[in-house]
Amino acid sequence: MNESSPLVFVGGLHRSGTTPLTRALAAHPDVSGLTGTGVREDEGQHLQRVYPKAKVYGGSGRFAFDPQAHLTEDSPLVTPQNAAALRGAWEPYWDLDARYLVEKSPPNLIMGRFLQAMFPGSALIVVIRHPIVVALSNKKWRRLLSSDPRRFQTVSSLVDHWVTAHRILVEDMPHLNRLHIVHYEDLVTDPTAELGLIAAFLGLEQPIPADSLRASASQQYEQWWADWEHWWRPGHWQRRAITARFGDDLAAFGYDVDDLSSHSDWQPGLAPPPLRGRSQAGQ
Repeated sequence: MNESSPLVFVGGLHRSGTTPLTRALAAHPDVSGLTGTGVREDEGQHLQRVYPKAKVYGGSGRFAFDPQAHLTEDSPLVTPQNAAALRGAWEPYWDLDARYLVEKSPPNLIMGRFLQAMFPGSALIVVIRHPIVVALSNKKWRRLLSSDPRRFQTVSSLVDHWVTAHRILVEDMPHLNRLHIVHYEDLVTDPTAELGLIAAFLGLEQPIPADSLRASASQQYEQWWADWEHWWRPGHWQRRAITARFGDDLAAFGYDVDDLSSHSDWQPGLAPPPLRGRSQAGQ
């Protein structure tokens, strides 16, 4: 076993693009991702018993609403024994000779401080995607997975969850030593450039293969949202309510409620700008 292999955690809300990014990372000869686990999307959260899974807090579209899901270095779970238990749960599914070992789970988005405390020297890569696309995609995904009415959520609630989760990330950023943020829209538009930034962030000499990343899968959601602009469409009043309630919040994160295909920079007063290919020094 290569005890010196640092861990790289990938996080981002469900349907944000964490899976294709992790697969691209794992295709690099110096990187190993979890494989053959038998659990959904090979997510490390499903393999361990140290911390509660996202489903304990309501699952996708809900988990960030529960303050207990936001784990930090102050959690009583931060112990050498628990760190060893986590690595022990994940190691059977990694190539332990790799230079970097990658674990991907959506809740890592709001668990960076906890994971950093458990594994000093680890890195966190966060994928961010347009909140309305994430909400519409989760709405479709949850409906396909289950007809249980308890899983029903409005698009407005899903956007609210996006804002809540990313505000937690903003609060955590000054405490994170190695953080890289990638926007889904950039990743699928120019994967070679974005993966090049990640390779530089990790110090990889060879490029990360970009051939597994495909063009944006957001077109259907862009069309749905455009259709909701018309007053006779069933979703018209949802769109109006979301725009009124969250328009300013989304703009602060660089997203436009009328353009689901791109993003701009975050507003300076909200948080430090997204990090592109460099380490962040904790404050």
